[in-house]
Amino acid sequence: MSMVMRVALALVIIGALNWGLIGFFGFDLVATIFGGQNTILAKIIYAIVGLSGLAAIALLFKPDEEIEGEYSENREAFRNVNYNAEFGDEPDFTAMRKDNERDITIEDEDK
Repeated sequence: MSMVMRVALALVIIGALNWGLIGFFGFDLVATIFGGQNTILAKIIYAIVGLSGLAAIALLFKPDEEIEGEYSENREAFRNVNYNAEFGDEPDFTAMRKDNERDITIEDEDK
């Protein structure tokens, strides 16, 4: 889901919560925050939420496979983490170990 659709969906949820407050308690949160229903700022907020609702209608007509595909791709990326690099084969240091043992024995012989 694109970022625009996520923002639209979030605004639709905010609008739905505001309508829930109006329906259950007769309290319009947007009007309270922005100074009443007839203020310019409140009307802009109502218009933006309404446009978001129109944009979210597209989600109703999107095929389920397309929506599930978007989510499953993101989930699979986090679920199937590949740790091969972290737990890979260890390098072979036997040649270095033999050189170090030889250097130690030469130092011991010098003493």
